[in-house]
Order: sequence, then structure tokens, then C-alpha cells
Amino acid sequence: MNTWSPLVELTGVGKSYGAVRALRGVDLAVRAGEVTCVLGDNGAGKSTLIKIVTGLHRPDEGEFRIDGEPVRLPGPRAALARGIAAVHQDLATVPLMSVWRNFFLGSELTRGFGPFRWLDIARMKRVADAELRGMGIVLDDLDQPVGSLSGGQRQSVAIARAVHFGARVLVLDEPTAALGVKQSGVVLKYIAAARERGLGVVFITHNPHHAFLVGDHFTVLRLGAVELSAARGDVTLEELITRMAGGAELAALRHELARGADAEAGAGGAVEDDGDDS
Repeated sequence: MNTWSPLVELTGVGKSYGAVRALRGVDLAVRAGEVTCVLGDNGAGKSTLIKIVTGLHRPDEGEFRIDGEPVRLPGPRAALARGIAAVHQDLATVPLMSVWRNFFLGSELTRGFGPFRWLDIARMKRVADAELRGMGIVLDDLDQPVGSLSGGQRQSVAIARAVHFGARVLVLDEPTAALGVKQSGVVLKYIAAARERGLGVVFITHNPHHAFLVGDHFTVLRLGAVELSAARGDVTLEELITRMAGGAELAALRHELARGADAEAGAGGAVEDDGDDS
């Protein structure tokens, strides 16, 4: 396979829920070592796109390919088996459990044979620490509850966990949405680290500033359709913001408001002129 060919590719994908057309004619390509940013306001279709890429929903039209092969994923486990992992806003962590337990949650390492098996705690701690450090995440105490970490650190642990368990494509659902500037910076740093490790990253966000800091390619969704698809060198932050906000509609509204203001000014002038003539 050509190393530049997409790991995941959607062509002409559409999805409807009853009479509601959530996506129509969407193209998306995710390549190794790149961050593909998917932007859009609420209702743009970002959540539906995530569900299709991660196998939760099937598209009604169009084609979904993994490594160039057309697929119909029966569910999220099938997507994960093909190396597509999602990190959602809720992170699927247990706040009162330790960092290392959350790292291996559902995939614990054991020792022994048959019914005589027990958790290999020392090994899990070593592996978790090595994987976190490999992503540049240094935690003093892996026994601390994951809920005691900052929002940015929790996101970073979830990213490192997905990488360790074989993710080739990492889908991040609004990872900076509830974070402040400093913690958002932490998450963006680890998104860049995942890219450097050769993963294809899908960064779902409504924040064009965050996207522009790490993105290699930008896809803007609006009302379920692609409003803009452009490589980093072909778009500016200002254009990204404008297209995400609906540039044509904003221009029309600005023109309409300007005409309204001019009409008001004209009406005001006419009244003053009438007063002068009396």
C-alpha cells in the first residue's frame, strides 16, 4: 500500500435519521502522520461523522474504505480491531480508580494459568509508565485516582491508552471543549505527539484557533455538507473562521443590516429637513 494513501477514507457519504439529513456527500481522508481537523458548529454533522468512522452507525450512501478496502463495519469493536479508536469527551474512565487501572481498564494483564490467575500489577504499572512517558506524559504517582488529574492530563492518558492498544487512527471528540487555555495547550501538545508517532488523527472541534495550531488538513461541515476542504497551506485562520461561521450568510446579513442602517439615517434626515422648512 502506498504510504501516502489514506488509512481511512469516506467518499460521498450520507446519513439520514428519518426525515433529517444529517450528512450528505461528505468526503474525508485520514493519512498516517497527519492531523485532520473536522470543524463545525452545533448541528453541523460532526457527531454523525464520528459515529460512522468509529463503526457505531453505517452510512446510507457513499463508500467507507480502510486501507483502500471498502468496508461495512458492524460495530465499534470491528473499528477498533482495524485500528480506529475514539477518545470521547467523557473519556470512559473511572474517576476513583488509579491511573494504571484506568489505562488497562477491560484489558488487564494477568499472571498464572487457568483458574489460578491474578492481576500483574507491577507489569501494568511499568507498561503504563513507559507508554505515558513515550508520549511525554510524566506522572509522579500512577496510584493516584485518575479523577485527581487535570482535564488535560486525563485526555492525555486516554490518548496514550489508545495508542498503546494499537490505534492507527485516533478520533478525538472535542477534547478541548471544556478546558481552559493552559489545559487545552496540554492536549494539543499530545495530539502533535500522536502525529509524530505516525498516527492518523481526526480532531473534531468547534474551535478554529485550536485546530489551526495542530491541523494539517481542514474539513468544515455546515448543515451536514462540506463547506470547506483544504490543506494547511491553502487556507488562513481568518478564512477558516469565516467559512465555519457561514461566510456567505454573514456577508448577506452585513449588507442587509447596512441597508437598514442607511434607511434609518435617511429617514432621520428627512424628518430634520421637514423641520427646517416649516
